[in-house]
Formats: sequence, C-alpha cells, structure tokens
Amino acid sequence: MLPTATAYFCTFAHLFAQADKLFFRIKMDQLQSLDRSKLPAHIAIIMDGNGRWAKDRGQDRVYGHYEGVVSVREIVNACGEIGIQYLTLYAFSAENWNRPKAEVDALMELLVNTIRKEAEELKKNNVKLHVIGDFASLPEVCQKELNEAKDITSMNTGLNLILALSYSSRQEIVMAAKKIGEGIAKGEIKAEDVTEASFHNYLYTAPFPDPELMIRTSGEYRISNYLLYQLAYAELYFTNVHWPDFRKPNLIEALLNYQQRERRFGKTSEQIQTTNPQHV
Repeated sequence: MLPTATAYFCTFAHLFAQADKLFFRIKMDQLQSLDRSKLPAHIAIIMDGNGRWAKDRGQDRVYGHYEGVVSVREIVNACGEIGIQYLTLYAFSAENWNRPKAEVDALMELLVNTIRKEAEELKKNNVKLHVIGDFASLPEVCQKELNEAKDITSMNTGLNLILALSYSSRQEIVMAAKKIGEGIAKGEIKAEDVTEASFHNYLYTAPFPDPELMIRTSGEYRISNYLLYQLAYAELYFTNVHWPDFRKPNLIEALLNYQQRERRFGKTSEQIQTTNPQHV
C-alpha cells in the first residue's frame, strides 16, 4: 500500500524537527566551547557582500542591504549575550557617497527606518549606541534619529554598539594631526609631549579601546580605510560568507579562531607563556 500524503508530511515534519534539534545542539556546543576568559573586549566588523548576495538571487542591491539589517540585529544580540563589551560596525564609508545616488538614498532611508525601529529594543537589551565618522555630512533626518537613539540608550551599561558612518580612517588621522598641530601653534601642546596615547585622544575612537578582532565578510582580504590606526594589533579574520548570511554560529566560529591565536605584541612565545600562560 502506497504511503498517503499525510504520512509523507509527517515524515518530513519529523525530519525537519530532528534537524532543528541537531542544529540547536551544534550551536550550544559551539557556545559552550568558547573560553569566556579569552574573549576580545572589542570586535570590529566590515559588513561586506550585501550587493553580491542580492545579485546572486536576482535581486536589486538594496534588497541585500535590507537583509543585512537582520544580520546586524542577530550579531548585536549575540555579542550582548556572549559578553562582548564593544562592537564597531562599518555601516557606511566616506567613499560610499560615490555610489549611485539611488543606492545612497536608499541606504540613508534604511538607516533612518532601522534606527527608528531598533532604538527601544537597544534600550531594552542594555545596548548603548555611539556614532563615529563625519556626522555632519549625514542628512539632517539621519542625524536627528541617531541623536535620539543615542539619548534613549545613553544610560545603558551593556554592549557598546559603535556605528561607523561616513567614516574614513585616513580623514580621521589627518583631522587628529591638524588638531594637534593647532594645539602646538597656540602653545597649548608641546610637540615633545605628543605620544601614541595622547594621539589616540584626538581620534573618533578616543572613548573606546582598540579592537582586538576584526572580521570581514564576503571573501575580500583588505581593511578598506577602516580603523587603520586602531587595528595595529588586531587579529584579522576573513570569511567568504556574505553579510546577509552571517549569523551567530559564524560569529562564534570567528571567536573560536581568535582564541586559537597567540597574541605576542612583539614578544616571543616563551615570554608570553611565562608572563601570561592562560592567554597563549
């Protein structure tokens, strides 16, 4: 006797349920395998591949950006759950203004709508929002929504979410050098007093520690004018996964890879093992 449609449906439903349980166990095993004492305090991500992801599906590039927001939400929540203190997302570079006007307009509209929708959720999840970059170059409506979201989340004490918007690292470094030069010219600063530590105070990122892990999605192997000064000693992790497909398991995979690396800061392995054996 041939199986009925109902029997087929029940069989497939059972298989899907088993697959979901297996996937959940794999994710839990990954999460439990993380060494909480060796997590990076600050992760920086270049969210690349939205356009290519959309093109592969026969869709407009903007569709990929909208789907990328889902990944942002999941990665922000995952970082808060895992215990990451700082997450910087390269959301829009200064060079991105050179893209087609229709795409830029769509990205600004997406930014406004996303911040408007997510602000209360960020507050609820104890996430504090920050923005770095040429803030004044953003449309006024974007500035307004971002300022309101920053105010709403200003008292939060959990994950610090830093959006790099209209951001150029070279411009940031030049701006810092100009400010220091002006200070020297006015007699407010002595040239001999300028150090790496004091230079850091003139950067957009002055309130934050340097990233220890930089992740770039979509198979590109460059840092694209992103945190050039701050990434000096960051571990770089590149994945072929496009940003709209990058989810919590992918983040955990990057963290596990990070924890397998030896961070020497110019020292030898023997020195590191002697002075800090738990972080080799």
